[in-house]
Amino acid sequence: MQLTELGWNPYFQGHFLNEQSNGCVPGRVSEESKGYYRVMAEAGEFLAQIAGRVRYRAEERSDFPSVGDWVVLAPHASGGRASITAILPRRTLLSRKVAGRAVAEQVLATNLDLVFIVTSLNQEFKLRRVERYLTLVWQSGAQPVVLLNKADLCPDAGARSTDVARGAPGAPVHAISAANGIGLELVRQYLSVGRTGAFVGSSGVGKSTIINALLGDTLQPVQAVRQTDDRGRHTTTSRQMIMLPRGGIVVDTPGMRELQLWESDAGISKAFEDLEELAQQCRFRDCQHLGEPGCAIPQAIADGTFDRERLENYRKMQAELRFLDTKTNLEVRRAVKERWKKLCKAQKRGPRKY
Repeated sequence: MQLTELGWNPYFQGHFLNEQSNGCVPGRVSEESKGYYRVMAEAGEFLAQIAGRVRYRAEERSDFPSVGDWVVLAPHASGGRASITAILPRRTLLSRKVAGRAVAEQVLATNLDLVFIVTSLNQEFKLRRVERYLTLVWQSGAQPVVLLNKADLCPDAGARSTDVARGAPGAPVHAISAANGIGLELVRQYLSVGRTGAFVGSSGVGKSTIINALLGDTLQPVQAVRQTDDRGRHTTTSRQMIMLPRGGIVVDTPGMRELQLWESDAGISKAFEDLEELAQQCRFRDCQHLGEPGCAIPQAIADGTFDRERLENYRKMQAELRFLDTKTNLEVRRAVKERWKKLCKAQKRGPRKY
């Protein structure tokens, strides 16, 4: 396999020249499982572990290899196994805040060219959730593409597509049906040789079904959604990079019940580009769009050119990011305080006597 088929380009080549040592080769992480990494390289697939220096330098979970990362491999003499001695700088990074109350980043995939945001045109469909995914993807640096799956089950798929396109400036929107093959050729056109696309969305929207259709084989397991509410069951349990027979690479991700943002200031500006452009017409530069005199937003809502719920979603995400920033700063201060406590205790004990 040629490295260019895996997405290798001059960006990674330049960084590899700075990191390589005797006998090392570049490879791309395709899967992570229990401390081991499957890595694709020109010579084949390796089962790799992290070298000690990589583990020592890592300060956070996001500093470890993730699916999509290009790494420097030191193959073992026994063959089939290797050590990861360095991670090359990431060109794009798709991440979110971990589920629950913990304040930490969870990397979903790296070095993506595209991210397909998949939602289904049934009871699961929520425009506000699509806006949240768009914020996440724009922040990553990859190009978002919205796929409205199960269009064959929706009598007003065209109207839904128009609504989504209005709230997704800069992102292509396609109504498709993976089960019937409708629109799949459009998806294939995005995935030429060496280009990587990830599929994100809730459980049951059809991510794995789309990937199986692109593969022409049932590689990814799928399950039917619940009949009562169209909610999906978790079928994909880990992220995995898959090579397509006609070129291109896809990353399937587990369905996300909880989608919290992580450092998404640039992403929210891009996802709500129309709102921020409209805000330029406000009388005051620091207008919060909360009833200030001369605010352009209420008039746009009254005219029907802007959606009130879209504004509320924007405010909600802005508040979430402010709260996250506060929590992150508190965690950093606590960590620094604990380090100083340990240093002071060590100094009080004095030098060790042997």
